[in-house]
Amino acid sequence: MNQFVLKEYPNAETGENVTNKYLDFLEKEYQSDLSKMLFATSLCSDDVNVSTDFRKVLARPFSMGGLGGLPYSGLTGMVAFAHHIPDGGDAFVFYGPHIGISDTGILGEMRRTGQRKLTNSCGALMLGLERLQQQNEVYVPINSELDYQQILLERTVMPYKQRIIEAQNPKKEITEVFYEEIHKKIQLLVKISKKEFSCKRIFLLGGIIINTSPEFNDMVDVRNFQVVNTNELEDKPFDISILETPAFKDL
Repeated sequence: MNQFVLKEYPNAETGENVTNKYLDFLEKEYQSDLSKMLFATSLCSDDVNVSTDFRKVLARPFSMGGLGGLPYSGLTGMVAFAHHIPDGGDAFVFYGPHIGISDTGILGEMRRTGQRKLTNSCGALMLGLERLQQQNEVYVPINSELDYQQILLERTVMPYKQRIIEAQNPKKEITEVFYEEIHKKIQLLVKISKKEFSCKRIFLLGGIIINTSPEFNDMVDVRNFQVVNTNELEDKPFDISILETPAFKDL
């Protein structure tokens, strides 16, 4: 299975490796006390998104995401998260969309626990893609209180319609687009809520989760690993990438 994942995402690592690698780094290089670190996620609400072990190490995850992984909790959610961080602790946010891969290497599909058939992953993104691709009429997402998250998901990807449907692999491309949108929104929410954080540091880890069949390890393709110093947010742009530091490259 790994050969199919690595063909599409050459830098992907198992969820277990990502957990150990990044938390060990925060402990050693930043002397972060994991017992005082408050963990938040902006991941899809799909039950398959348990690929990392962050929840086993870091207590009480604060859930910001919904369908596709967009941070639907918005500014109110980010401020609430900021207010819940233990004294002397740090904030840690893990975010991004997910995509399945079948046993034969087909992206956008997966075999789930207890099932023989293949189902879509991310189901919400694949549904959005199907609606973007329909040719009999131009699809326009209509507001519905009964399907709010799916409608917002589709409105989010709509400006990228041509990029997505003309891509070599539209299923992969819509996932890439959604990562970019989640990343931008997390950055903006952190920035506009900066005064609400009593902690000195916010660690942000973003990437794409690749879901595999139950007997294989899910993978994570990390795209961003960054520290935001809350006392410098007004003076500096968000350009402090831990991925580029010598210490991280020597891992």
